[in-house]
Amino acid sequence: MNIGEAARASGVSAKMIRYYEETGLIAPPERSAAGYRTYGPSEIHTLTFIRSARNLGFSMEEIAELLALWRDRQRPRREVKRIVEAHIGDLEARIRALQDMTDTLRHLANACGGDDRPDCPILKRLEAPGAAPLPDAPPPSRFGAI
Repeated sequence: MNIGEAARASGVSAKMIRYYEETGLIAPPERSAAGYRTYGPSEIHTLTFIRSARNLGFSMEEIAELLALWRDRQRPRREVKRIVEAHIGDLEARIRALQDMTDTLRHLANACGGDDRPDCPILKRLEAPGAAPLPDAPPPSRFGAI
């Protein structure tokens, strides 16, 4: 099947398939006599695996590790668990950071009367150099941005 058909079958866009090839996440596919990429069931299975991992928020580096372990039938499953547990820790840290931001914004919103006056406690808080720091944005995955 061609790249468009592979994209439909796997749920991964043709653009992302090309990106995965360029970055080495997947091997370049066979080419037809006319030079078109051709994909078979094995490639579709791999692309589906990648899509599932991306949907769970794994980084490209984590996916590369998981793919290597998936392909290695002699793998120790503790390695897969190590990657997943580290990812869970990253997600939990991001959840905590997002909750801190939500709490801060809720507090700021509650301090605002929401009327027609120009004086805004939210904007004052954001500009205040001596105020307690606002929470940082959630940290990216330990393997980089998703």
